[in-house]
Order: sequence, then C-alpha cells, then structure tokens
Amino acid sequence: MAGLAMALLLFGSVLLHELGHSLVARSQGIHVTSITLFLFGGIASIDQESKTPGQAFQVAIAGPAVSFGLFVGLSLIRYGLPWTEPGIVVLETLAGINFVLALFNMIPGLPLDGGQVLKAAIWKATGSRLKGIRWAARAGQGLGWTAIILSVTAYFTFLQFSFLWIALIGWFGIRNASAYLGITDLQQTLMQMTAATAMTREFRVVDAEMTLRQFADEYLINETQPTTYYAASDGRYRGLVQVEGLREVERSLWDGQLLESIIHPLTEIPAVSESTPLKDVIEQLETQKLRRITVLSPAGAVSGIIDRGDIVRALANQLNLPVADEMIKRIKEEGVYPPGLQLEAIAKAASEG
Repeated sequence: MAGLAMALLLFGSVLLHELGHSLVARSQGIHVTSITLFLFGGIASIDQESKTPGQAFQVAIAGPAVSFGLFVGLSLIRYGLPWTEPGIVVLETLAGINFVLALFNMIPGLPLDGGQVLKAAIWKATGSRLKGIRWAARAGQGLGWTAIILSVTAYFTFLQFSFLWIALIGWFGIRNASAYLGITDLQQTLMQMTAATAMTREFRVVDAEMTLRQFADEYLINETQPTTYYAASDGRYRGLVQVEGLREVERSLWDGQLLESIIHPLTEIPAVSESTPLKDVIEQLETQKLRRITVLSPAGAVSGIIDRGDIVRALANQLNLPVADEMIKRIKEEGVYPPGLQLEAIAKAASEG
C-alpha cells in the first residue's frame, strides 16, 4: 500500500509540476493543448511561445517552483505531525524526490526547465528568441553527451547496470535538444524564404473572351485533376476563373455567356507578392482556410501559385531533407500537412521571434 501510495503521489507531483507551467502560460493567454506524463517526467504542450523573455522565464520557473514548494510542504507535514513508519518513509521519500526534481530541472540545457530559463536570459540579452533557443539547445546536447560518457565510463568501472539509466536520460536529452535545433532551423528558413522561392506555375491561362461552352469543352471535359485557371485578354490577366461558377449558370446559356462572367478579379482574391516571407504565406493559408494562394509580380501579373505541398517541397529542398514525391502529391490532394508537422505554429512562433 505504501508503494502504491508512493507511485500515485509521485505522478501527482509531476502533474502538479506541469500544471505550474500550464497555469502561468494560461495567465499569459497561451492555450495549453495537453499534459503528457512519461518515464522521465512530463511535458505541457502549448500552442505558442511567450511574447517576452520575462514571460518565458515565468513559465519556465513555475514548474521547479512548484516542485520546491512541494518539498517544503511535505517536509513541514513530515516533521509537524506524528506519523507511523510507512507514512514517514512515503513523506520523506516524496519530499526528497520533489527536491531532486526541482534541482534536476534547473540544469541549464534544453529540454529541461533550466534550459528554458537560459533561453529566456539569452533572449533578453540578445533580443533574439531564436538565438536563445539555439544556445540553450546546444547546451542541452553538450550535457546529454556528458551524461552518456560519464555513465558508460562508470558502468565499465563499477559494472553496475544502474549507471546506464543516466545514459538513457542523456540520450533522451540529446534527442529533444536536437528537435529544438531542428525547429529553430526551420523557423529561420521560413523567415529567409519568400513566396517566389516556393511558388510553382502549375496553373493554366485561358482566354477571358471564350464562351463558357468552349471553356468546358476544351479544358474541363478532359481534366484528370483539379487545375487552377486564370483568364486573360489583350495581354493582361483579368482574374481567377471560378470553375464552380459554371454550376450556377444554366447549360443553355453557356453558348452565349463569356468566361469573364465567372472570374474573380485579381484585386479581390487572396494573393501575396513575390517578396512575401514564406512564414506569412503559411499563416495566410491557415487563417483564411485556403487550399492555395496566388503570387503576384510587382507589375500585378500572376507569377505563380502556392499550396501546402509546394511549401513542404521548398522547405525540404532548402534544408536538404528527403521528401518523397508521393507525399507531396498527397499533401496537394488533401490540402493538409503531414501529422506532426505543425507549420502554422512554427511560422507563428517565427513571427514572434
């Protein structure tokens, strides 16, 4: 029973630790999507970063502060009230674990809370959130490799399997710190790339003065996959052809009605310029729930179009990441990013960095 109580109270302590982060984040208007408990502790998943280094520090320090508060509270309960031996053991052990949890999490390297504190300090000193993440993540990688080297050395010296747990924790830290670096690289790439580097010319230009019947017969009947059409006349783009608009016109009128009657002028459709940062393109696609967006040249002509598949392909080429053509095709068809690739949140964080 004492062991069961210890296990439940331990997970309760970790949950309270993560709730400390979550409640402070919520007080800053940040949505907390989930809290996950696992072997080495827990993670509170939030949908955006704090807006200032001071607020980031508050979120980071809240968890260790809760753990230290639990250590103090449990110690006072232990020595302030009479307990039988099982209760004493549970309280003393739980208080000690919370003390260690507070100290361990303050080690200055991501993904630990101390790494978040270090990130906030560097952010404050340099004015760059991305620099803060990069330096804190590298510190986390260094600490992880140090833990692995020391634990393996200790294992071969003393032949005690328990030392390998430290190596496992170090490996876990390296993986998470590397993930932070990967996201930081992605954010920096999004800030550097523009719409011109991701757009494609996967669209067709048709004559705005053809009839609806001619358009349907020449282009839509043999169409094997959805295509974006722009109408032009007299050497100028007139707008985006609203193919769905054909359904609103009686077929008997198709022979006498021109295509220009179902186009949306370029000034009225969602569009970005060639120089628009890619992070802004991503945010516009998501906030307006668009499948694709038009890219306009400085002269106001159509330069290209961008959808989510184009964005993933451009990022993969820029970062030298292998992405199968089948995946790009699936993203284009489904209009959603692959599971786990939260580009909207990453782009939003890049804007705040």
